[in-house]
Amino acid sequence: QELIAAIADIARQVYVEPHHRTKFATMMQQHDAVSKFEARAYRKDGSIIWISEHARTVRNSNGEILYYQGFVQDITERKQTEQLLAEYNQALEQKVEERTQELSQALSELRATQEELIQSEKMAALGQLVAGIAHEINTPLGAIRSSVSNITKFLNQTLQELPALLQSLPPEVTQDFLALVQRSLQQKSTFSAKERRQLKRALIRQLEAFEVEKAQILADILGDMGIYQDVEAFLPLLTRPDSEHLLEIAYKLSGIQRGTQTIETATERAAKVVFALKTYARYDFSGEMRPANPIEGIETVLTLYHNQLKHGVEIIRHYDEFPPVLCYPDELNQVWTNLIHNALQAMENKGTLTIDVTRQSQLLKVSITDSGKGIPPEIMPKIFDPFFTTKPVGVGTGLGLSISYQIVVEKHGGQLDCHSQLGQGTEFVIQIPLCQQDQEPQIFLAQS
Repeated sequence: QELIAAIADIARQVYVEPHHRTKFATMMQQHDAVSKFEARAYRKDGSIIWISEHARTVRNSNGEILYYQGFVQDITERKQTEQLLAEYNQALEQKVEERTQELSQALSELRATQEELIQSEKMAALGQLVAGIAHEINTPLGAIRSSVSNITKFLNQTLQELPALLQSLPPEVTQDFLALVQRSLQQKSTFSAKERRQLKRALIRQLEAFEVEKAQILADILGDMGIYQDVEAFLPLLTRPDSEHLLEIAYKLSGIQRGTQTIETATERAAKVVFALKTYARYDFSGEMRPANPIEGIETVLTLYHNQLKHGVEIIRHYDEFPPVLCYPDELNQVWTNLIHNALQAMENKGTLTIDVTRQSQLLKVSITDSGKGIPPEIMPKIFDPFFTTKPVGVGTGLGLSISYQIVVEKHGGQLDCHSQLGQGTEFVIQIPLCQQDQEPQIFLAQS
């Protein structure tokens, strides 16, 4: 009453935006009733709240206005929740857009890199990798596409419903609801399908022991959220009549966060493949040696061969730590490619690939060993000859080992040896001097 008595100008003293008063009055004149008219208003202490106005005109039998009837509802908490959700949605959309742009840019760089390779001797080896590289790009693309679809669907389903839902729940139930969502986000499920079935059956029995209704349905939703154990803390939530609906909303909210994590992981994987391809395709035309870590080059090649390796090849790595080596890193990458490619073919993409990188006195020693069939003794003297190959016509050029030999021996002053035994596998050993900075680079160029 004090507030009403102190008001001389409703539009300016009550409404934060005075035109809302005019709009409200116009709607009343036109329709005789207004429902859920939302506006910002001043409280007695000068603070600002959101209100929802409901009013109607009461007339007599002659149509004359007797009085107005209505009420005002404080919806500040709901509007704040809507604002938070809107900001979260905007940030999420921006993150998805940024990741998509990064991936699109990476794919553009991939196309540009492939064009540069057309005239390069590396094109032959890269041509055999194209299908695998495309798969390594398409797989994270598919994951991103699926995650974006799920995020969009979940947001559309929960964005409008969540504010009213949270407002209707008692504070203690709201805390349980949010704790359930947080628990789901913390789960890192590594269970097999069989283990998940066993855990779900145990969860159903546990819920039934607590006399939880719809135990089967609730266990299915909890299992999808990765929660199989320690559900006692959520019993007040699980025993509510609307427990199934609350769990479905919680699952969708946790799904939004899981979707963003999937997008981030997939983007990192695609970026790693593109970076490996760029590193492999780069060629230094300066003709000078530069410091580089050969392990990084080997890992780059393994990244490009990931699609062939992941289905049946075990990789055993033994790497020593040492400072960068003065070398021709782009050409050494060609050596690693040729030797790893040959090893995979010898094993028919199934077996063990062992890579040792060690330092022996003033030598860098790299050993690449496969568990394939081995090389017959009668052809061992010919394996480094140009155009020599045991593969069918059209498969390979027969230049891989010859080029590798020239790069290691002639350009780096090193040594390339092969040890093989039928039925046991093959080992290629590369030894490169570490003190090449004391030599004249022109010597290696002249010999090449």
